[in-house]
Amino acid sequence: MSATVDSWPQSIWLLRHGESAGNVARVAAERAGSHTIGISGREIDVPLSELGERQSRAFGRWLSTQPDELPSVVMSSPYARARKTAELTIAETPLAQCHVSYVVDERLREKELGSLNRLTKQGIIAQFPQEAERYEQLGKFYYRPPGGESWCDVILRLRSVLHHLQLRYAGERVLIVAHQVVVLCFRYLLEELDETRLIAIDRQGDVANCGLTRFELGEGEDGRIKPLLQTYNFVTPLLEAGEPVTTKPDDAPVQHA
Repeated sequence: MSATVDSWPQSIWLLRHGESAGNVARVAAERAGSHTIGISGREIDVPLSELGERQSRAFGRWLSTQPDELPSVVMSSPYARARKTAELTIAETPLAQCHVSYVVDERLREKELGSLNRLTKQGIIAQFPQEAERYEQLGKFYYRPPGGESWCDVILRLRSVLHHLQLRYAGERVLIVAHQVVVLCFRYLLEELDETRLIAIDRQGDVANCGLTRFELGEGEDGRIKPLLQTYNFVTPLLEAGEPVTTKPDDAPVQHA
């Protein structure tokens, strides 16, 4: 059966979280040539940086100027940096008084790095040379670190999120606040990409902190009704607010596949 207007949300907006303390620590570690990233605690608890909070508020202020496009549902990764981004965004909009549906969903969490967590590129090569070799052999899309996830693993859990959106939020405007790999994997699913095309998009540059990717419901070239990409890595809200655009990834690839 062909998809209909009633089987998808009217819009799916994907927002990467604001700059995190982990992003800042990774930059410092790499500049210093360190093997480890100087941040403690659980990955889920890593907070936004001060700049990340300002970026989140700037996006929220911009969103408040788009009254016809305000989301009716906000979904967030459970990670602190994503939740805070969502909360600060909501606080700057009329949504704060409208009791918008706000859902935290564990399937939107960051790609898990397992044993490679908190290591820089240099650290991975020094401490896990065999894993660095496996990464080069398999490529970014299929490589799964010990105790962690591949991009394919992330895609698998996001498939169920899309089914959830169709089941629960058809016809609504949904804003999803998550992570760089999650944004890219949603593109893979919604645009029906393959490994080569997804990695080509990734090579063009990292998803910016508080960079917005917009899908709106429409008729595709194949005649099917589905979410269609409108904008990718949209950072005008930050530029208009005079806030720096930051793009450091959360993971530590040994190389670009």
